[in-house]
Amino acid sequence: MSTTHPATTPPAPARALNASRTAATAARVLRQLGHDPRTIALMLLVPCVMLLLLRYVFDGSPRTFDSIGASLLGIFPLITMFLVTSIATLRERTSGTLERLLAMPLGKGDLIAGYALAFGALAVVQSALATGLAVLFLGLDVAGSPWLLLLVALLDALLGTALGLFVSAFAASEFQAVQFMPAVIFPQLLLCGLFTPRAAMHPVLEAVSDVLPMSYAVDGMNEVLRHTDMTTAFVRDVLIVAGSALLVLGLGAATLRRRTE
Repeated sequence: MSTTHPATTPPAPARALNASRTAATAARVLRQLGHDPRTIALMLLVPCVMLLLLRYVFDGSPRTFDSIGASLLGIFPLITMFLVTSIATLRERTSGTLERLLAMPLGKGDLIAGYALAFGALAVVQSALATGLAVLFLGLDVAGSPWLLLLVALLDALLGTALGLFVSAFAASEFQAVQFMPAVIFPQLLLCGLFTPRAAMHPVLEAVSDVLPMSYAVDGMNEVLRHTDMTTAFVRDVLIVAGSALLVLGLGAATLRRRTE
């Protein structure tokens, strides 16, 4: 007597990254953002407002603004993009949009890359506005090229986008997404060397700061602040920030969930 075994459905093969699907996803995200002027204002204007406020907080001590302004030029876009991206991605999942999209011929890699491309386009505008304001109007005195400042600011904004996409997979609500900021951003802010040189920290904290990407974002900005040419340290810092963003994007694609239970 033969026995029959229930047929098992093989797992769906992983879809290769597709340029057209990625571009379509990015265009959809940009169209949605176009209907949300408050989000666009948050991403584009808040870093500029923070730099403007900082400049006049240190109105009587312009050297202080020069010493920390470049660092904050990279930190503000990172924080802003992290917050907006994490909430926007979570909203897509809780509304069921992600589940419907992933039921189509759209891979997780296409989705993450599309989001990164859309928010990356806004990061270019954000970084250009903040850098132009700091250098041209607020008198930020840097020895290196302002274009190098813009490069690091852009990479920092992309890193914030990647971190936001990644942590959104672990949040069940927008409130939880906001709660990830103290866990993910604040330790990096305290240990990045903004308040005290990393070499002067406790050895354990210095070792922790050596593996946090924001530390290299601040180091890269400081290299532009002090040197007229690109240094080996600057290239190292830029590559670490860019590599961290790519790594976190890959983790975001691997951990992306269709829905929030």
